[in-house]
Amino acid sequence: MKRHPFEPARLIAGLAALTVGAGYGLDALDLWQAPGLWLLLALPAGLALSGIAAAWTSARRHRTPPADPPPATPS
Repeated sequence: MKRHPFEPARLIAGLAALTVGAGYGLDALDLWQAPGLWLLLALPAGLALSGIAAAWTSARRHRTPPADPPPATPS
């Protein structure tokens, strides 16, 4: 199986979307009275953090020389 590089920006964006979805779900079930402004601003704030993380990761990857590939193991 091919390994994919870790992308922290996608993790942050997913957590932001999950947080907003959980907030709306809990509000719909009347388990939590979510302030509307908090839910409205949570997703753009998460996406902004995700953009910062993507820029930082991209800059760091372009500056770091690639690592040697791991030795092949017999299958």
